[in-house]
Amino acid sequence: MTYTCPSCGETHDSWPALVFRAPDSYVHLSAEEKENIAFLNSDFCVIEYPDQTDRFIRVVMTQKVNDHCSDLEYGIWVSLSEKSFNDYNDNFENPNHQVEYFGWLSNKLPDYTFKDYIPCLVQTRPDGQRPEIVPRPDFDHPFVQDYYAGITKAEAELRIQMLFNRGQNPN
Repeated sequence: MTYTCPSCGETHDSWPALVFRAPDSYVHLSAEEKENIAFLNSDFCVIEYPDQTDRFIRVVMTQKVNDHCSDLEYGIWVSLSEKSFNDYNDNFENPNHQVEYFGWLSNKLPDYTFKDYIPCLVQTRPDGQRPEIVPRPDFDHPFVQDYYAGITKAEAELRIQMLFNRGQNPN
């Protein structure tokens, strides 16, 4: 599969990572709300509602593709508790800080219907790599089943096309 990258304009032969630039909660804010109650950069997002504060970090997830030599990579967001968010933020520059947090997947992925967000284990990684998430295997959702069973090459390419068509911006 070849694609033209919307960021650099070049044609690539490898699959792009499916990148979400912000958590869904941020995307759905009005321009005024983004200006007044939210903070977003490439790794952190905070939304301060009158009655609660939501905290998100950028993570990666790898989806196994059963009939292909490459896996499908996602750049997505998870919400964390205040304690976990603060610990991650405080140790963001520490290349040796490796811990696990509980989080909630905060992007709705193409090709799935979501009623609820999916619980995940968030695993920090060394040397400045973004944390990796693993969906909880006991959560009953088709995406979780596909995560553990793998998907086909055709399904992976369909997801890439769907994200391009939705106007998302793979890297």
